[in-house]
Amino acid sequence: MSEKERVVTLERTGPEAFTARNARGHTIQVGAGDNGFTPIELLLVALGGCSGLDLDAILGKRSDFDSFTIESRADKIRDDHGNRLVNVQLTFDAQFPADASGAKAREFLPKAMAKSRDWLCTVARTVQIGTPVQFLEVDAS
Repeated sequence: MSEKERVVTLERTGPEAFTARNARGHTIQVGAGDNGFTPIELLLVALGGCSGLDLDAILGKRSDFDSFTIESRADKIRDDHGNRLVNVQLTFDAQFPADASGAKAREFLPKAMAKSRDWLCTVARTVQIGTPVQFLEVDAS
């Protein structure tokens, strides 16, 4: 695996249920219904988490947060392009202390959001640009 390559492995654990594992050994449950996070929810987590980490790094240099939450949402539709998400939105609720450093961070929040959306967040950039996905089969012979 190269330094830039990212890999997760999903292993079926039951009907409509998988455990995803990363190279560092962390796991998350993926499935339908009550079997864990759905793939759509995980995509929303990835979008919010990626930009959240960007904003945390950028704004955290200016001030600590009093609180920081992210809502990641989308509408699932089926049309001539198949099943897909539209109206994808990330809403950031960043609260800072009522002091000079908090004011600086609050003022920089829109710029930090734009940096994440337009350049830094790999997940959002991949979705926005539209990267082809290859489906490969292991040769069982």
